[in-house]
Amino acid sequence: MARWRVPVVDVQSDNFTELWPSMLLALRTATFVAVDTELSGLGARKSLLSPCIEERYKAVCSAARTRSVLSLGVACFKQLPEKPENTYLCQIYNLTLLCMEDYIVEPQSVQFLVQHGFDFNKQYSQGIPYHKGNDKGNENQSQSVRTFFLELIRAKKPLILHNGLIDLVFLYQCFYAHLPDSLGTFTADLSEMFPAGIYDTKYASEFETRFVASYLEYAYKKCKRENCKLKDSSGQHLTIEFCNYPANMSRYIDYRHCSLQEESHNVGGGNKVPVCEKFSAYGWCPKGVKCPQSHNIDLIIDEDDKFWEEKRKKRKHKWKRRKNTEEPTKVSEQESSGKEMELAQNGEEGPPRKQSCYEPAAATELAEITPDTEGRPLKENSMDTEPEVSSDTSAQQEEDLGSTEATAAQVAAAVSPPSKGNASDSDQVEGKSEVPAGAGSVNHPDIPETEAARAAEKEKETHGPPSQGGTHRAGFDAFMTGYIMAYVWMLKKGKNTDAGAGPWLPDCHNKLYLSGKSVPLQIVKSLFSKSSKAHSQKMKLAWASG
Repeated sequence: MARWRVPVVDVQSDNFTELWPSMLLALRTATFVAVDTELSGLGARKSLLSPCIEERYKAVCSAARTRSVLSLGVACFKQLPEKPENTYLCQIYNLTLLCMEDYIVEPQSVQFLVQHGFDFNKQYSQGIPYHKGNDKGNENQSQSVRTFFLELIRAKKPLILHNGLIDLVFLYQCFYAHLPDSLGTFTADLSEMFPAGIYDTKYASEFETRFVASYLEYAYKKCKRENCKLKDSSGQHLTIEFCNYPANMSRYIDYRHCSLQEESHNVGGGNKVPVCEKFSAYGWCPKGVKCPQSHNIDLIIDEDDKFWEEKRKKRKHKWKRRKNTEEPTKVSEQESSGKEMELAQNGEEGPPRKQSCYEPAAATELAEITPDTEGRPLKENSMDTEPEVSSDTSAQQEEDLGSTEATAAQVAAAVSPPSKGNASDSDQVEGKSEVPAGAGSVNHPDIPETEAARAAEKEKETHGPPSQGGTHRAGFDAFMTGYIMAYVWMLKKGKNTDAGAGPWLPDCHNKLYLSGKSVPLQIVKSLFSKSSKAHSQKMKLAWASG
């Protein structure tokens, strides 16, 4: 059984200058860049789920102005043309940050982060300092987090996030400039900052791959599993390679282990811990690590696959039986039967949804109990593909806020000790590539590991003791986010080989997932909105000094 390890480079104040050249090279040579953040809080949840998107934006802006980014994860994916198609070199960085201005740290966020291995002592002693808002003097040539973000903009690469509206608002306020007052101006600025496009893997997971759940770890593991099937059938599949870092960098590298095949949750049959339905549907559970039921993502995916396969077979059988007993007499009836067959094979119209947890009262109760944990409470939603208006919609919107903590919790735990199972591109993460200039020579080969370990580790993540020194969740989350997008892009390319000069991935181009909405937020500059003055000045300085 092969298992692999994913190297996450820990960047802090004492090695930031040393790693700067390799980080810039990774950005500039990447095919696309995935980003994730760890935040000190988000404030009142109710306003973050307002039906009015403009009000939501204002609520997130208020949080970004008063809270801070604690860590920044960046995963650079570079397609390797000399290797088989869909082969990428991935370099992952986790930047531990320290805002030098006063900011709010929510107690529940601190509690959550500490439980999952975030080292606040390390953050305050070795965090890379930064200030928020507009530049203070000419900062464009300095080696700082703000300059690093500017280099990301200068690189003009597709930017990948998961449920990314909150990330983008915080990134803008913390590393770029003061946020504009209106959402229209904000999206206009973003469209110019990232001309290659912004892509949201939560949107892609629900509306493109049509997964029944879309919280980050579920989508990542689902993509890995499907990719494994493609590889086993000798089909087109995704391959990820990592750098072999030299021995003198070993103290900076945190390896996340993950395996290739699910074993532990399939062994022994019988007396299995039942899956937590709330966690299964939303990626979040109010009981957290104290929940007596299983939060094992592999087991959840197994049960989902079994449920949907049985449902598909029943529908198909029903359709065949009806077809054999009734002679279609009208064209409309034939069309209806055809549509029914399509539904039998593909599920339902629109994004599929889990049905086990659609309990509005229970979901609302969850939302009320949900702690304002860790800074990204909104990011890991799970399954909120509900229609725009229904009691379930509001319930799932609330869950979006909580489930961020869920997968967050799960992933956080997963990415702590090197043995944690959630850690890697379990499929083909076997490649080893030379470290880019500035990072050193080759060492530390990737080591295979079993999926049994991964599944077992996953149980540790949710039910085991807090991880030790697990400060890399943002970095590994960025990797998972990028992996999902690479997989989706591979599928799309396979279906449509006409790769013209248009957007990188048209169906997901500049579309941000909105909880409780059936349509995404479009990142465009409308005829009725202008770019902000701070952004215009920043862009002039960026390209003048770039």
